[in-house]
Amino acid sequence: MTYERRLGSTDHEISPIGLGCLQFAQGRGMAGRIFSPLDATMTAEIVGAALAGGVNWFDTAEVYGRGASEQALTTALRDNRVSTDEVLIATKWAPWLRRSASIERTIPDRFRALQGYPIGLHQIHGPHGSLSSMRAQLRAMARLARENRIGAVGVSDFSARQLREAAEILRQEGVTLASNQARISLLDRDIENNGVLQTARDLGITLIAYSPLCRGVLTGRLHEDPTHLEAQSRSRRRRNPHLRGEGLTRTWPLIEELRAIAHAYDVSVTQIALNWLITFYGDTVVAIPGASRPRQAEEAAAAMELKLTGKELERLAVAGDRVR
Repeated sequence: MTYERRLGSTDHEISPIGLGCLQFAQGRGMAGRIFSPLDATMTAEIVGAALAGGVNWFDTAEVYGRGASEQALTTALRDNRVSTDEVLIATKWAPWLRRSASIERTIPDRFRALQGYPIGLHQIHGPHGSLSSMRAQLRAMARLARENRIGAVGVSDFSARQLREAAEILRQEGVTLASNQARISLLDRDIENNGVLQTARDLGITLIAYSPLCRGVLTGRLHEDPTHLEAQSRSRRRRNPHLRGEGLTRTWPLIEELRAIAHAYDVSVTQIALNWLITFYGDTVVAIPGASRPRQAEEAAAAMELKLTGKELERLAVAGDRVR
């Protein structure tokens, strides 16, 4: 079975599930408030489990530990004897309080952190906060693409209108917009109503779903043992309404639906939730779950092997609608 999908309209083929690498920030920066540091051995085991399961791309960012995630990821790839042309690495430039000139100025920093692995996809890490116009940012990205210093250009959290504007700016520069990261899960489906999904389909843009398990809610583990909620960081609980108040109680019916289908396939709730996400929207949506243990990476990758029926996909969609 082949798992590859086209990244936008580029020649890059990626697995429907990649590995999000925020957890490799080594306890530095804002990410360090969410995840405890992982040593090199554990990081290599996590990356190795993802690779063994068919994952061929990894998403990181310069702000994930100020380059620590990029370096930890590529060290792990080297430890797993993965050559630079076997995987695609996606990273991001942080626009906040910076000018577009820093996109090109900081590329050498990205290359150093990535230790010889090329940037397959370079993304603007949000539509707001830069001291330069969006046009200037995208033109800087386009120059890097034309010079073959990056493989493709992507964005994050862009609205439907912003996606169309960005795609047109890049088209004028002779470059295509490959992707847009968005929060998408069974509990986060704004893309269906805000135009982002339709725009992505119209323009041939891949949507990369971050927080595809709604920060752990869709694993079902918090429902099985609510004491695990105490292990969640305060910032994570504050940002996720499903982890506050009656959130777990309200989402229980959806977890029950996931659990029933998981039982029928003899897989985990996590795997059903991920497979729904990469199947329900066709080839448009791919997902980047994180993993802090090898077993989590193995479990996520194995979700690609499932084939839910149309009725099961719709059954979960309806259950999700009822509790969102």
